[in-house]
Amino acid sequence: MNAPSAATVGFSPEEVDFSLSTRKARLKWVVVVNADLPPGRAANAAICAAAPTVTAVPGLLGADATDEEGTIHPGLPWAGCSVLVADSATLRTIRAKAASRTDTFMADVPAAAQSTRVYSDFVAAVGETRTEDMDYCAVSIVGPRNPVDKIVGKLPLMP
Repeated sequence: MNAPSAATVGFSPEEVDFSLSTRKARLKWVVVVNADLPPGRAANAAICAAAPTVTAVPGLLGADATDEEGTIHPGLPWAGCSVLVADSATLRTIRAKAASRTDTFMADVPAAAQSTRVYSDFVAAVGETRTEDMDYCAVSIVGPRNPVDKIVGKLPLMP
């Protein structure tokens, strides 16, 4: 996995500006999902890739919003998050590029996550597979806008 800690990839408190367009934020967040997955598994993979990203990268979520009746709606990604699709080989390449950079955070969802029901079985399956032989359901990447754009190229949005 890539070396940066959460302290090196994220928004500092003074950078968080809820009035900015998502295109003006310093960091870009993308989740790339395997295009061959059926819709339910694709949604599962995107959510599973996003979960560790939100907990590891400071400043991704905006403040809670309160509606007219006082009901609180938890904060969403203020800088946006694009969900893209790629074929399996491209997804593996994207993961490798993101993992090689020290200025990005990367979380992946190995295919074993969707073929096991017990977490220790998942860990064992991953432990028996070489990185270059791993198949992925999704990859989440946060980093500076230009490098992230170069990593993902012109991938389409998930339909």
